[in-house]
Amino acid sequence: MDYLRIGVLAVLAFLAGIAAFMARDAAYMLHAIIVLAVAAGLFVYYVRRFNTPQPVADQGEYMDDVIRAGVIATALWGVVGFLAGTFIAWQLAYPGLNFDWAEPFGNFGRLRPLHTSAVIFAFGGNALIATSFYVVQRTSAARLWGGNAAWFVFWGYQLFIVLAATGYLLGATQSKEYAEPEWYVDLWLTLIWLVYLAIFLGTLMRRRERHIYVANWFYLSFIITVAMLHVFNNLSVPVSIWGSKSVQVFSGVQDAMTQWWYGHNAVGFFLTAGFLGMMYYFVPKQAERPVYSYKLSIVHFWALIFIYIWAGPHHLHYTALPDWASTLGMVFSIVLWMPSWGGMINGLMTLSGAWDKLRTDPVIRMMVLSIGFYGMSTFEGPMMSIKAVNSLSHYTDWTIGHVHSGALGWNGMITFGALYFLVPRLWQRERLYSLTLVSWHFWLATIGIVLYAGSMWVSGITQGLMWREVNSLGFLVNSFADTVAAMHPMYVARATGGILYLAGALIMVYNLWKTVTSTGERAPARNAPVPAE
Repeated sequence: MDYLRIGVLAVLAFLAGIAAFMARDAAYMLHAIIVLAVAAGLFVYYVRRFNTPQPVADQGEYMDDVIRAGVIATALWGVVGFLAGTFIAWQLAYPGLNFDWAEPFGNFGRLRPLHTSAVIFAFGGNALIATSFYVVQRTSAARLWGGNAAWFVFWGYQLFIVLAATGYLLGATQSKEYAEPEWYVDLWLTLIWLVYLAIFLGTLMRRRERHIYVANWFYLSFIITVAMLHVFNNLSVPVSIWGSKSVQVFSGVQDAMTQWWYGHNAVGFFLTAGFLGMMYYFVPKQAERPVYSYKLSIVHFWALIFIYIWAGPHHLHYTALPDWASTLGMVFSIVLWMPSWGGMINGLMTLSGAWDKLRTDPVIRMMVLSIGFYGMSTFEGPMMSIKAVNSLSHYTDWTIGHVHSGALGWNGMITFGALYFLVPRLWQRERLYSLTLVSWHFWLATIGIVLYAGSMWVSGITQGLMWREVNSLGFLVNSFADTVAAMHPMYVARATGGILYLAGALIMVYNLWKTVTSTGERAPARNAPVPAE
């Protein structure tokens, strides 16, 4: 195996060196240099340990080392993403923060895709990979399949994040809504994702439990669907193998339809199905109660995945997309409200008989709040897909408020709860360092979300009303500059909410760090054992 690794790394370093020399743009050159440095470093590492006996992993233990690394990456990337988001929020309130000396790398246009990808794919993606590896092992009573393939997924994903982030700062993207990275970065992510899928499926196939727990169904649907969405949305032809520029296979309204089929289902499967896998495992574990209704969870799963995939066209009301297509998206979006609330009710009712824990356990309080935001967002989304509402809300800050109430409230809070659950167990600590700090995190994050989402709801509705206000002669009353000026107080409130949310995340990082490094508690075991059959 070492012969193969050394050979592959030598070839990769050689090709990266050629690419750096032949590069036609700065982003491609920088990425080639990064790949060259990584490949050369790994080449030296494996050559130095060549023919040195390596410890054999105990197959009777869960593979928890990679999950620990994933927890650390989740926390660190979360702080980076929240910091970038808070800064660009202040840039919108005070445009002077687009500093001349930082142009173009520090302006809003470059930092906005950096923020969204850091929060969604770096913070959220690492959380999903780490928790899925943890959950599939515990619910299958089996070690991760594939040996060190899990480490390839982890480090390969971190390399993808770095390549994408540096590409955003250098202005090299495919210029789509989610600012997809360059074609070669897409190819790299595809490889990582296929290995991730193989590990997850392989672990399920070697499970010792006959039953596949429902959380694994949600994780599996997230992995498979995101792979399909990623491939089709990023179909492109490189202009040159020595540059980052590419030409999209689809164009015009077809490209818009493909983009929103991808975009809404990235929300549906990356930010919903995957995190529902978290909910169905960590909420019952933290509450020490079984899932309220396993039958309801199965109905929730199948209804969600069959309906969600059709909802994307509601983003294209009043565009060149045929009216029947956008109406179809609207209908499925409204129908989607029912299974979504079924899942919310199932999560909340899991606390039946354990509601007293809300007074004493801030971690379960955080998880319950996340389920509440899930329910609110999955009502607001279908409502905003209705054409009459969409005519007011679209292209306004109402959409921003909706997205962030879901992202900060649902995705963020359930991830924080999962991290608080995982760290003491992965590092073999008796408890968290401080539940008081968890409470501080809870309240800072909650107030931050309310300030953020509330200000954007007010801002968005104000924008929509001002844009459509006409006088008795039918002329518009307000110029666009008037609407921008009217938004200033709400933008300041939004940015203040971002600071509070960021402060809560920093408190969490400190609390988790102290939990791991605190002395006087039993020493951590190497890995948790797999239960005997």
